[in-house]
Amino acid sequence: MVCPICEKRPSKRLCPGAGEKICPICCGREREVTIDCPWDCSYLVSAHRYEAEHRKPLPREQFPYSSVDLPPDFVYDHWPVLTLLAGAVLSFQVQNKDLNDNSTYAALESLAETHRTLGTGIYYERPPDLPIARELYAHLIELLQNFRKQEAERGAFSSALKDSVVFQLLVFLLRICKQETNGRPRSRAFLEFLRSRFPQPASAPQESSRIIMP
Repeated sequence: MVCPICEKRPSKRLCPGAGEKICPICCGREREVTIDCPWDCSYLVSAHRYEAEHRKPLPREQFPYSSVDLPPDFVYDHWPVLTLLAGAVLSFQVQNKDLNDNSTYAALESLAETHRTLGTGIYYERPPDLPIARELYAHLIELLQNFRKQEAERGAFSSALKDSVVFQLLVFLLRICKQETNGRPRSRAFLEFLRSRFPQPASAPQESSRIIMP
């Protein structure tokens, strides 16, 4: 059989995204570009593993909010809030299969900018233009509001969700996303990274789950 994409080479790989066999070259070229690959595709898993092993560290000047310095222990001091945010993104993806790294980044970036301006005493909110990113943005806003309300009712750890703290945690997630995604339009490499570090349902983090501060 001839590959249905290039119509030249023999089809040898069963592609779960395309629902039929395609050739290895088209698999490599079109995965996460024109093909919406499921996260558990063996070829995609292998490709992501290879990319992770050969990826170079992100230069400081390419960091989102590169002027923001995060203390070495900041993330671990606020691990419950980071777990809350990561878990909310993953639970949203379960209900919204079209969510990818690009739309996730857009939602986190808009949320970070909202909290950055709140930290200066100015209220500025500009949700993402992409509908699914806007939905995730609203989902995270509601989550943080509910968490703040619950903490206030208990009278405990209310300072953990200062706008400045949320902003810095979002900057951290943006940097991880920038580092882990592969740049393809339909990439979910960052989301898979989160899934490996924050398995659902969320449980108490183990020492081995710690991630390197970018």
